Amino acid sequence: LALFLAAPAIAQDAAPAEQGQVEILPDITMGAEDAPLTIFEYASFTCGHCAAFHDESWPKLKADYIDTGKVKFVLREVYFDRPGLWAGMVARCAGPDRYFGVTDMLFDEQSAWTSGGQPAQIAEGLRKIGLKAGMTDDQITACWDDGAKAEQLIATFQKNATDDKVDATPTFIIGGEKVPNQP
Repeated sequence: LALFLAAPAIAQDAAPAEQGQVEILPDITMGAEDAPLTIFEYASFTCGHCAAFHDESWPKLKADYIDTGKVKFVLREVYFDRPGLWAGMVARCAGPDRYFGVTDMLFDEQSAWTSGGQPAQIAEGLRKIGLKAGMTDDQITACWDDGAKAEQLIATFQKNATDDKVDATPTFIIGGEKVPNQP
């Protein structure tokens, strides 16, 4: 866990816990719960191909399939780096009602918030997104200070990615079938 936690003051003294000891977080879904098809997208907020999917394909998928009740969609976050975890924390801390709006901003503005490359610059870019999403500075700081939440997010990512044998992003599970990194 310490590998992931650095720039924001994300509980740096939090020790990694065994996966079995950490609560696995429930999926946040979009679309009809009783949709005939479920699509899981495994994506990292720092993945350029994931941002391209959200720019090029996501609007049509959402309009034609999710909004019409044909598909239930689940975004499962993948953390290959610290900034991806920090972004995931902001999205989760915004709450389930704002989660997908924040994830849209994270992908849409990816080049801006990742451009500085330095942890402090990335954290500041993520803070701006959190503020635009209606969070306060104090809420964002409290979010990043929540070491237990960081452990839950990492444990959830590890369990889901292991269960579905995901090792690259984006990867989709469509109706139970794994579809790796394709347009």
